[in-house]
Amino acid sequence: MDKVRVRFAPSPTGPLHIGGVRTALYTYLIAKKTGGAFVLRIEDTDQNRYVTGAEEYIIKALEWCGISPDEGPHVGGDYGPYRQSERKDIYNKHAKQLVEQGKAYYAFDTADEIEKMRERLSEEGQHAPKYDYSSRMSMRNSLTLSEAETKKLLKESDDVIIRLKVQPNEEIIVHDIIRGEVRFNSSELDDKVLLKADGMPTYHMANIVDDHLMEITHVIRGEEWLPSTAHHVLLYRAFKWEDTMPKFAHLSLLLKPNGKGKLSKRDGAKFGFPVFPLAWRGESEEDSFKGFKDYGFDPEATVNFLAFLGWNPGTEQEIFSMKELAEAFSLDQIVKSGARFDIDKAKWYNQQYIINKDNKEIAQYLKKYNAEKYSNVDLDYLEKVAELMKERVELYSDFYEKGKFFFEEVREYEEKMIRKKWKDHRPEKFNRFTGVLTEKDFTASKIKLALESYMADNEMGYGDIMPFLRLAVSGTMQGPDLFKAMEVIGKERVLKRLEEAFNRFNNIVSEK
Repeated sequence: MDKVRVRFAPSPTGPLHIGGVRTALYTYLIAKKTGGAFVLRIEDTDQNRYVTGAEEYIIKALEWCGISPDEGPHVGGDYGPYRQSERKDIYNKHAKQLVEQGKAYYAFDTADEIEKMRERLSEEGQHAPKYDYSSRMSMRNSLTLSEAETKKLLKESDDVIIRLKVQPNEEIIVHDIIRGEVRFNSSELDDKVLLKADGMPTYHMANIVDDHLMEITHVIRGEEWLPSTAHHVLLYRAFKWEDTMPKFAHLSLLLKPNGKGKLSKRDGAKFGFPVFPLAWRGESEEDSFKGFKDYGFDPEATVNFLAFLGWNPGTEQEIFSMKELAEAFSLDQIVKSGARFDIDKAKWYNQQYIINKDNKEIAQYLKKYNAEKYSNVDLDYLEKVAELMKERVELYSDFYEKGKFFFEEVREYEEKMIRKKWKDHRPEKFNRFTGVLTEKDFTASKIKLALESYMADNEMGYGDIMPFLRLAVSGTMQGPDLFKAMEVIGKERVLKRLEEAFNRFNNIVSEK
């Protein structure tokens, strides 16, 4: 494949959904594979739905995922501006050009007049009545009004829009890379609005003009835009840009975990997993969401997981770096069917990345993205914790949740076992063992040797002492190698925990 120019064109109407990130990723990968350009374009023409902070969120989300635009509003480029709200004059010029050529027309109808037209056509038995070739000649537009009336209304009216003049019975063929040949008939289409009354273009108008002027070669987007492609082809014909029309690839939907229905932004709260890359704070708690980053996912693992939601390299390999993904990626390997969002698979990917990361790299990540928890923790100490815990966690957040005893003193114990097995003779024996530990070098091997020697001298087995030693040190029966954990925590803290725990064990037993 030759070098491509591709774009990711989100609307700043809220946080970027993970499905949008997947679209951005596929677009980015095809650019990297061919040595082409990945363009970020902000489609902010719908000012009524514009959300403050959304553009910044989009940029930060892509940055966290390692998806770096070659051109865009924050990096510049030769094809700017890259915000559609800054390109109004360009769209206005092109829309009026279509009017002059008879390919579009001015419409002055009010919303009420359009609604009455639809009601009338519906009463006449027309299914899904719309503003099209069959109804436009009964409406107030430059096709039905005289030139003088049109000029007068252009000066006086606030409701002027420009509509595409769609001729009936034209065959429209879209050659989609993923879905093959898709056919439409223009008689099924309405006269789509190109320029709104506020002078802003619709998605359809801006999309086509920008893709042409920015020399976009491939358009990769969700399957929900496939029906709109018919209008887009007609616009390319109207402008006589068919020879430079980009190739289309419409991606399948991301489905809910049960495979039934499109994954929505509300599904995250419903099922307890993230559907956004980063946290988003909306105007209410209901509109605020945690992201993959906040749940403890690694950005590289997240990207690897997303790449496989609809694409498969055709090999057994599952772990790919971004460079490897770009080398292996191909649009014709994307499946047509929807991809089920399997959060357990996402956690599996994350676990593999954590296991294979250098301990120092893990420690640095924890310090960077969880500063509130680890700000007072020494980096070397974090590295040692990472070494012990990384094969026991799925998420970065698990390092603290499952290894809390490394960072906090133990406050609670699994009391059921203590009540069942902590006998009267144990306190004395444990106190003596504590005394033995004070005299030893506090390395894992020396602690283990001291314990085995002590057990032999006191005719004790591992089951007599190890569970209580683990509970005293960590508060739980789960965890990494106990002796290595004790070495990392340190002699002073361990001895203090043993003393406090044994006293607490006695109290628990006496409270029966």
